[in-house]
Amino acid sequence: MQPALDLPAYLNLGAENLISDIMRSTLQNPKETLFISKFHRRQAKMEKLRAAHEAAGLHVPIFLIASVTNACNLYCKGCYARANGQCGEPKGALMTQPEWSGIFTQAETLGIPFILLAGGEPFLRRDVLQAAAEHPGVVFPIFTNGTVMDEEALRLLNRHRNLVPVVSLEGNEQTTDNRRGPGAHALIWRTINEMAAKKLLFGASVTVTKQNLAEVTAPEFVQTLYQKGCRLLFYIEYVPVSAGTETLAPGDAERARMESTQNALRAQFPAMTFLAFPGDEKYMGGCLAAGRGFFHINAYGGAEPCPFSPYSDTSLKDHTLEEALRSPFFEQVRSLNAQDDGHEGGCALFAREAQVRGLLFPDQARCGTSA
Repeated sequence: MQPALDLPAYLNLGAENLISDIMRSTLQNPKETLFISKFHRRQAKMEKLRAAHEAAGLHVPIFLIASVTNACNLYCKGCYARANGQCGEPKGALMTQPEWSGIFTQAETLGIPFILLAGGEPFLRRDVLQAAAEHPGVVFPIFTNGTVMDEEALRLLNRHRNLVPVVSLEGNEQTTDNRRGPGAHALIWRTINEMAAKKLLFGASVTVTKQNLAEVTAPEFVQTLYQKGCRLLFYIEYVPVSAGTETLAPGDAERARMESTQNALRAQFPAMTFLAFPGDEKYMGGCLAAGRGFFHINAYGGAEPCPFSPYSDTSLKDHTLEEALRSPFFEQVRSLNAQDDGHEGGCALFAREAQVRGLLFPDQARCGTSA
């Protein structure tokens, strides 16, 4: 049995370390260092806000994930957003810019310092990015495919350093184009070179499979990104949302190799921050979804446990963030304590999809209907 974990303290320490790492990595970039220094001071106030909520019985997570659009210009193989129906033709009224702005204000008031913007492709919603820019007390990592960032977008990023682009790639040209489409790698690297020229802080996100694990954890791959100014590297384990791709998901052996390799990379590149999902969750007492460490808002305003668990009982169109965190559904999902118990693939909550769906649709669960 794992020892009891003080999760708020653990995550607060993690956020503190992350900010400190970024500060060290930007010492040669005065504009970035000034912003991070100011944010560091704000983070201390936000931590006190979260502590006050915790004492009053409300756990406020450090992270919020917001999929601000269902539109995307790419058709990547194995895309969870398209597989879950979150990307493609609209299935209802999308959240407006004022609605997203209100969400960002509520998050900042609650003490949430990091809001991850996703999609679809977030740079197709410039209005929402502009709304995010107006909240300098929050850092917005923008998970982008990197193919639609024009000069206007780069100027926005240069003016507002709380917007931090995180470009997605799969490795070298062949590996990236095989998943994202011909020419994607060239467009991504054009964007990386343009960000490097403007000395923008940026990160990269890599979907890790059994096939590209060695390639994307090689020091040479990391060194190339580092030289361009990349200071954040996210390793996201592939979740087999598409039938027939289960063999691509990292297993126990691959996860162990990825963990040891990341430790070596952290030592070799001390000015970079490496984050793994969901691999790092084992140090946090299990799955962080449903508000334990984060939750997800889809493009229509539905509050969901996680992007890989697209179920909701609360709409942010007519409820507050606090009400979403207190929702009975989220409480039930947290009670599952979805930890890695030997399932195939990295996402424990995705592996318990039938259980999660059954919380919202108990009649279907009793009838044996699967998601």
